[in-house]
Amino acid sequence: MAESSIYTFIVFVLTTLITLWFFLKATKNSKVILAIMIWMVLVGILGFLGFYRNTEAIPPRFLFLLGPGFLFVLLPFLFPSGRRFMDTLDLKWLTLLHTVRIPVEFLLYFIFLEGLIPKPMTFEGLNYDILSGITAPLVYFAIFVKSWMGKKGLLLWNILCLLLLFNILTIALLSAETPFQKLAFDQPNIGVAYFPYVWLPTVIVPIVLFSHLATIRQLLSYQEKL
Repeated sequence: MAESSIYTFIVFVLTTLITLWFFLKATKNSKVILAIMIWMVLVGILGFLGFYRNTEAIPPRFLFLLGPGFLFVLLPFLFPSGRRFMDTLDLKWLTLLHTVRIPVEFLLYFIFLEGLIPKPMTFEGLNYDILSGITAPLVYFAIFVKSWMGKKGLLLWNILCLLLLFNILTIALLSAETPFQKLAFDQPNIGVAYFPYVWLPTVIVPIVLFSHLATIRQLLSYQEKL
């Protein structure tokens, strides 16, 4: 295991479980959550055994941290049953789910202090994703409680937050010890290859990404029906 404090370890595990809880509230489908938890166990075992820390492997093991999650996110768009599933998700809970990005960003900062990720991946560097977490409850209140904003406002917010997510994903990828590394050679992104931080790119990020895409799909479909 990486040289990380027990407090960071525990808070990260709790943050992952809270993300699952939010997604369960949005889906109301325990089978989906069970499938994600099975995936978590598999990834966790591989992370604990050091599978993702092999920087000499071809293809780079880091790609296995990102690839499967993105595949699971995109697959529902390819099948009618997947699209129907996305259209049943609760937009209120999908919006509130993004509050988990607040603890995630503070955790990234502490992991940086422990020397496991570079500064550009934190809010002191080039990562502004914490803004998504801070504004999530405000957007929820403005749209679903007070109706101060309409569906177009929610759509715009999701698009902007999606861009912030892509920003940190790009930084994380370019900072990892792979043939594609372009940033942070003095302190590369190695933390996400360790257990339990492997759950960030394999569980939390895919859920956050899927929540944005499912919300945007619903809102665009809603606009078409107006």
